[in-house]
Amino acid sequence: FALQRCDFSFSHSHLTRCSARTPASKPRKKLYIGALFPMSGGWPGGQACMPSAQMALDLVNNRSDILPDYELELIHYDSMCDPGEATKLLYDLLYTEPIKIVLMPGCSGVSTLVAEAARMWNLIVLSYGSSSPALSNRQRFPTFFRTHPSATLHNPTRVQLFQKWKWTRIATIQQTTEVFTSTLDDLEQRVKEAGIEISVRQSFLTDPAVAVKNLKRQDARIIVGLFYETEARKVFCEVFKEKLYGKKYVWFLIGWYADNWFKIKDPAINCTVENMTEAVEGHVTTEIVMLNPETVRGVSNMTSQEFIAALMSRLGGKNPEETGGFQEAPLAYDAVWALALALNKTVAPLKAKGRRLEDFNYNNHDITSEIYRALNTSSFEGVSGQVVFDAQGSRMAMTLIEQLQGGSYKKIGYYDSSQKNLSWFGNDVWIGAGPPADRTVVIEEYRFLSQKLFAAVSVFAGLGILLGIVCLTFNIYNGNVRYIQNSQPYLNNMTAVGCMMALAAVFPLGIDGHHVLRPQFPVVCQFRLWLLGLGFSLAYGSMFTKIWWVHTLFTKKDEKKEKKKQHLEPWKLYATVGVLLAIDFLSLMIWQIVDPLHITVEKFTTEAPKEDLDVLIQPLLEHCSSEKMNTWLGVVYGYKGLLLLLGIFLAYETKSVSTEKINDHRAVGMAIYNVAVLCLITAPVTMILSSQQDASFAFASLAIVFSAYITLVVLFVPKVIQRSNVSLSARLGTKCGVSSLVASGRRTGSFRYAHYYCQTCTSTFCTVKCQFTFKLILESDDKSFMDIYSVPFTFMSLFLI
Repeated sequence: FALQRCDFSFSHSHLTRCSARTPASKPRKKLYIGALFPMSGGWPGGQACMPSAQMALDLVNNRSDILPDYELELIHYDSMCDPGEATKLLYDLLYTEPIKIVLMPGCSGVSTLVAEAARMWNLIVLSYGSSSPALSNRQRFPTFFRTHPSATLHNPTRVQLFQKWKWTRIATIQQTTEVFTSTLDDLEQRVKEAGIEISVRQSFLTDPAVAVKNLKRQDARIIVGLFYETEARKVFCEVFKEKLYGKKYVWFLIGWYADNWFKIKDPAINCTVENMTEAVEGHVTTEIVMLNPETVRGVSNMTSQEFIAALMSRLGGKNPEETGGFQEAPLAYDAVWALALALNKTVAPLKAKGRRLEDFNYNNHDITSEIYRALNTSSFEGVSGQVVFDAQGSRMAMTLIEQLQGGSYKKIGYYDSSQKNLSWFGNDVWIGAGPPADRTVVIEEYRFLSQKLFAAVSVFAGLGILLGIVCLTFNIYNGNVRYIQNSQPYLNNMTAVGCMMALAAVFPLGIDGHHVLRPQFPVVCQFRLWLLGLGFSLAYGSMFTKIWWVHTLFTKKDEKKEKKKQHLEPWKLYATVGVLLAIDFLSLMIWQIVDPLHITVEKFTTEAPKEDLDVLIQPLLEHCSSEKMNTWLGVVYGYKGLLLLLGIFLAYETKSVSTEKINDHRAVGMAIYNVAVLCLITAPVTMILSSQQDASFAFASLAIVFSAYITLVVLFVPKVIQRSNVSLSARLGTKCGVSSLVASGRRTGSFRYAHYYCQTCTSTFCTVKCQFTFKLILESDDKSFMDIYSVPFTFMSLFLI
C-alpha cells in the first residue's frame, strides 16, 4: 500500500500533496509506540485491531509528507483484557528500553489502569477500544484520548429520538457494572436537561426477573436497557413471560450485539427461539458508527470499503464474525493515523523551541504538552468517519440507529451529535398505528349533572315560584279581609318571598361547567349560597317568629287571660325576622370576604374504557369550596339546626293554643314540622353524597322544592278556601235559611260538601237537615286546616240525620 502519489487535503497538515518514500531517503530516527492488544480474554479485540494498526503504521512510514525524518515502530503485548496482566506488561514497557513516546491500550479496564499511571511518566495514552464513561474524567486521566467513542455517546442519540417521538417519560434497566452505571448517570443528566423524566430505574446483577416485574408493575413503556449480550437474553426471556412487549412498548438496546443474538441457544434461559423472536420484535438499537458509510477518501487516501478489503487480506480470509475486534478495527487504524498526524504537527513547534521528538523522555513535560495540544485539535477524515476529540479526549462520532423489523435489523437513521444533525430514512415500523405513548394516556373527563334531571327539577322549581307569586298576590289583594289580617299578612308575604328565593336557588345549584366557563363558576357558587341563606331566613324566620310570639303570649297559664287581651304589636314580629335575617347576612358577608368560595376539582379512581386498553379515564368533579369549608358549614349548620329544633319544640308547645291574633299558627306549626324534618335529613345526606353529582343535586333540590311547596300550600291554600267559602255561603244562606251563619265568616272544607248537597234540596225536610248540618260544622273548631280531613265524616252525618 505504498502510495506512489496522493492528492488530498486535511485540516491539520500543512501539506496538500504527498509521495512515497524513495530508497534514497536518508536514515530516519525511530519513535516507539507501546501497545497492549488483547488477543484473548473477555474481549479479544487485538485479533483484528493489531493487523489494522500495523497496516496504518506501514502506510504512515511510507509517506514522505508525514514525519519524514522519523519512523514509527510498534512494540506490543497481549494484555488478555486483564488489568492484572496489564500491570506486569506496563512495567515491562516503562522499564525496558527503548523509551515509548505513546501508549495504546485496548480494553476499558486495562485503559483505566494505564491512563491513571501514565501521568506519572508524562505519557500520552491513545486507546482504540475503550468505551467506559469513567475514562472521560480529565482530572483522573489528564493525558488520555480514545478513538473509540464513550458509551455515553449513545445518550444524545437516545434523547434526540425521545424528542422526535414526543416521549417525556422513560424507564431504565441496567446490569450493575461500572460502564453501564456511568452511562445511565450521564443519560439521567441529559434527559433532565431535555425535560424528560426517568420514572423507573431498575438494576440487576445476574437475575433480571424482579427488575422486569417492577417495570411492568410501574407501567414502564419506553425502556432503555443497558447490559451485555448474555444478560440481554435473560432480560428478554423475562420480558416474554411478563408480556412487556408489543404495540405498547419500545425497548432501546446497545447495537453492538451480534445480529442473531436472540436466536443463540442459551442454557441460562428457558425460552424458545420463537419466544425470544416475538419479545424482541420492534426494538431500537443505537450503535457507534465505526466504519464510514460513505465512499469518501480520507487522510490515508483509502475508502472504508477498500480498508475492509485490505484488512480481510491481512487476516488471511478469517471469518470476520469469528475474529475479535473486527468492528473496532477501523478505530485502531484511525488511532495510528491520529497519532502520526499529531506527532507531525509537533515537529515545527518543538524545533522553534530547540527541541526534537527524539529528545523525549519520561521527565520531559514540554514535548508531552505539544503532543497533547496536537491530539486535542485533531480533525481529519478517517475510515471510521470524521475523527474529532471532545474536551474529555473522547472521540466524537456518528451514531447508527437500527430497528429490528421482521427478525432482522434495518437502518432507520444516523445522528451526528457534534453537528446535532439527525438523518432520518423514515422507514421505522411499529406494531401499532405508530410510536406508542410513553405512558397510559389518562384523559380527564368532567362529570356533569344529568340535564334531564336538571330540567325536570327546574320545571318543579319554576312552578313553585309561580305558586309563590299567586299566593303573594292573593295575600296582598285580600289584605283588608279580617281573616287575612289576623294571620299577620306581612309575615306571610315574607314567607312567600323566602320560598321563591329558595326555589330560585335550585337553578344555580344545578349549573356546572357544562353551562358556564370556569372563571364564571365562583359567581354561581356565591348565588347558591346567598339565595339559599337569605331564602331560608325569610321563609323559616317569618314562620319561626309567629310560633315564638304565640308561645311567648299564650303558654303561661297565670297570665293567659290577660295575654289574650293584649294587643300584639307588628313591629316586634318584623324586628324578630330582621334580627334573624341580619345574622345570616352578616355571616354570609364575613364568609365571602374572609374565605370566598372557589372551584375545587375532585379526582376519582381512573376507569378503563372497554374499547381502548391503552387509555384511562380520569373522572373529575367540580365543587364550590373554600379553604375552611368544613368550619363554615359547621357554624351555619349548627346555628340553623338549633333554630329548626327550637321551631319544632315551639310548634309542639302551641299546638293547643287558640287565638285570633295569629289565626294560622297551627298551619305554621305544621309547615315547621315538615321543613325542619326535611332540612335535618337533607344537610348530612348531601354532604355524604357530595361526590355523586346527580344524587346530591336530586336530594338537595327536591328537599328545597318540597319544603317550599308544603309551606306555600299549608299557609295559603286554607286562606284561599276560607275566602271562597265566604262568597259561597252568602249564596247558600238564602236557600237553606242560614244567612246568619254565613255572616260569621267561619267556614271549612266540610261546609263546601254540605253546600253541594243542600243545593239539591227541593223540600222543607231537606232544608231542615241542611240547617242542622251547618250548625254542627260551625260549632266545630274549624279554624285549623286539619278540619279538611274530617269532611268525609261530617258529610256522612248528612245522611244519618
